[in-house]
Amino acid sequence: MELRIQGAGPAAPFLGARDLFETEQDLSRPVYVRIQDDPDERTWAGHHDDHHVLNISSQTASSAMARELALHEFAHMARHEEGHPSHVQSTEEALYLSLAGKQVERRKLAHCYQIANHAKDIYADDITLSVGPGTKLLSFLESSLAAALANRPAESTLRPPGSRHSPASDPEITAVNAAFALALAERHGLLEADHRLYDLAHAAAMDAPQVDLGTFRRQFRDLSHDPTPRAYRQTLVELTRAYVDVDSSGNGQTAE
Repeated sequence: MELRIQGAGPAAPFLGARDLFETEQDLSRPVYVRIQDDPDERTWAGHHDDHHVLNISSQTASSAMARELALHEFAHMARHEEGHPSHVQSTEEALYLSLAGKQVERRKLAHCYQIANHAKDIYADDITLSVGPGTKLLSFLESSLAAALANRPAESTLRPPGSRHSPASDPEITAVNAAFALALAERHGLLEADHRLYDLAHAAAMDAPQVDLGTFRRQFRDLSHDPTPRAYRQTLVELTRAYVDVDSSGNGQTAE
């Protein structure tokens, strides 16, 4: 696996991630790691005909999660190279099938893309957790969910007409995110019965009783390891419809 690091930042996390990755996997295309100065730069992977790109901020590259995040993005690259439906099939096509004839709040449309990304992450992390330990990932899921719950608005101000909240403070998508966290951890046997993640997920479910956390949890956890393109598209359709059909009193801007 060829790795080229560009920008000012530590190389050790990426070299360490590569060494772990190569114990079970390989990439046929070189990977360009681009370390950006912007601390708000999201970590994401891009795919091209002759190479992959891993974009990451210098702040994140220096964090305790840097190696695990790099390993996760390498796993996305591997899924893309193998032509896995979750990584080569059009999300837009699945959403079009799901939402045809519906009016959907813009915030919910953005959440639908997030839900599709959760499905991608499940398949990427099937690789991630086959080559590396899950301890840090579990801590990351726990802290992320705890932060989202702490940032939710007070009950008296939950989504009044015309209001807009960030995804982190939106109770509905937070509940789905909790379902994803539980599903991923359970899929790989990372949880004890009394783990705090269960309590956090319960709190998220209480904040959004209209979201069936159990259904999303099962759908994410039980995703087929080797779906056909048709089966995967249908899964995205089902996940999307389950979310947009939630009975909500919010009055957001709509998109057709």
